[in-house]
Amino acid sequence: MKTGLHQHIGLRQDLRINPRLYQAMDLLYMPLLDLEQHLKQELLGNPFLEMIEPEEEVQATAAEQQNNKPEKEAKAEDGPDWENILLEDRTEHGVPSGSYSDAREYVEPVTVESKDLIDYLRDQTRMLDLTPRQQLLAEEFLGNIGEDGYLQADLEQIMKGANQLLEEHEAESEEELNVPAYTMSEVEEMLRIVQQLDPPGTGARNLRECLILQLENQKRTDSLVYRLVKDAYEDLIAHRWSDLGKRFGLAPEEVQRAADELARLDPKPGLQHAAGNDAYIIPDLIVEKIDDKYHVFLNDSGLPRLRISKTYQEIARDKKKYDGESKEFINQRLNSAHWMIQAIEQRRQTMLKVMNFIVDRQREFFEKGIDHLKPLTLREVADVISMHESTVSRVTNEKYVQTPRGLLPLKFFFSSGLSTTTGEDASARSIKSQIQKLVNDEPPKNPLTDQQIVEMFERKGVKIARRTVAKYRDQLGILPARMRKRL
Repeated sequence: MKTGLHQHIGLRQDLRINPRLYQAMDLLYMPLLDLEQHLKQELLGNPFLEMIEPEEEVQATAAEQQNNKPEKEAKAEDGPDWENILLEDRTEHGVPSGSYSDAREYVEPVTVESKDLIDYLRDQTRMLDLTPRQQLLAEEFLGNIGEDGYLQADLEQIMKGANQLLEEHEAESEEELNVPAYTMSEVEEMLRIVQQLDPPGTGARNLRECLILQLENQKRTDSLVYRLVKDAYEDLIAHRWSDLGKRFGLAPEEVQRAADELARLDPKPGLQHAAGNDAYIIPDLIVEKIDDKYHVFLNDSGLPRLRISKTYQEIARDKKKYDGESKEFINQRLNSAHWMIQAIEQRRQTMLKVMNFIVDRQREFFEKGIDHLKPLTLREVADVISMHESTVSRVTNEKYVQTPRGLLPLKFFFSSGLSTTTGEDASARSIKSQIQKLVNDEPPKNPLTDQQIVEMFERKGVKIARRTVAKYRDQLGILPARMRKRL
């Protein structure tokens, strides 16, 4: 093989995506609040963009007519020295400096931290009369409690973790402390203390213990439901009412009524104090029925209205003043401003196209309810509006629409379909709704089996397999027929 440097000429095809295409895709992906923040940042970063509200436009026009003063002259008298600002702006990210930054102050929204379950429990332990040794052990317990309130480690692991903390503390100390290790009796005593904290059921190791703690907190240790949970939990969760009735000398109906009281207890007590997401949902689109016709509107009145700054345009027109880096900077920012305005308009039109098609396709849903929701895929929408499927996916991502049927995510309108004897497809979401309705209306003593539900759908002309019914029933959180039976 001959080594050395060589030159050769060749042709090849490369696919390179324009960075602005990535930006355009990001704009489609953004929900309303994210887009609003993005546009405010763009306003800060590009001096050729300016925001104007409709009210300001009206006021500015009225003021100009009243004063009969040329716009350029007025801005020269009242505004900052834009020409110097433009020439001095050389920041890497294009964030205006000096007077321009002061003119457009941007305040980043800050989320206020709220207390979670562990903070709530810690506040309670600090109010107890605990020794420093007990307080350290209590902290080890709190560190092993999940957000649902359950203890996520066994007592051996907690004791081991607490003793490790003691060893580390002693190793860091200059004096020999000779602190005795925690014993299992101390750990068990602290478990009882933790399990007395609010909310009742905290610190439970399983559902049975959680229910017992709540019943004890309600001082119902002499009740039948307490005996059922404590002494016959396996039969209770299996709904063996007859066996339990014979065991406790009661009628099966009486046992079932006692078991019904468990529904009033909280299986995950810690979630009452879980750190919640304080995000507010603002619909990106609005569907209204006007004169028997559905109209689609964009809910973008709160978005900054962008336009090209006339002041900067006039400065940029005098090309004799600028050359080299100044000229390149001006051209780049001006082109970027034009592109941003076009991209926002393109986003608006794309969202309206997608939502208008959804409204046309799902008109029966808006008129009659979820039972009449038709199956719909992203591919179908993409084909009709002549756009790529990924574009439609971005439009529907984390977007919400306010409709006469309530506030709904755009993804709600997309679901797979099941074939019917009429040749039309039925939406999977519609089938789930009908299953829920059938179960709600079934006779309590003779609940519908999955096979019976299949047969009922067949009489309606819907072809559905029994395993599909079972899958949808599980997704809806509906128990099997034998466990829904009432005596």
